[in-house]
Amino acid sequence: MGPNKRLLVLITVSITLFGVGSSNANYQKGSQNWRFDFNYTGEPFRHPKPIQSSRRIIVGGSNNWRFGYNYTEWAMKNAPFFFNDTLVFKFDPPSDTNIHPHSVYLLPNLWSFLRCDLRWAKRVANTSHGGGEGFEFVLNKWKPYYFACGESNGFHCQSGMKFFVMPTFRWY
Repeated sequence: MGPNKRLLVLITVSITLFGVGSSNANYQKGSQNWRFDFNYTGEPFRHPKPIQSSRRIIVGGSNNWRFGYNYTEWAMKNAPFFFNDTLVFKFDPPSDTNIHPHSVYLLPNLWSFLRCDLRWAKRVANTSHGGGEGFEFVLNKWKPYYFACGESNGFHCQSGMKFFVMPTFRWY
């Protein structure tokens, strides 16, 4: 394995560990707030919270999918993401007043994501899919998902219209 592949594997493993490690909502509050829910009472075990169904998450919140917004920061603030959560990309379709439309690409790996290299990316939503209720993408596999806008030959991606998520298991 060459030095470039080793570096890529190291970066991928580091990002995966960061995503999984930061999925504990109480992580920054310190270990005294971690609940392991050991049951020494002899009563039937009950979770403190009921199992939630999947979420429908608008990418960018009220800002939607637009140029000039920091989606990496948005993804970090809205983490963790779980299996079967639905990401909704809302953006205006092309028109006389919207001459810089957006799209959604799924990049194949971290290297493509970091470089905004769209050569092997898959377009999952074209410029007209974001109108109305938006384009929905379900996180249905345990893998990193790298999203980017592919318009203007990758300029939108290079300007911050990209983010990644690593869905985790819902433990409660």
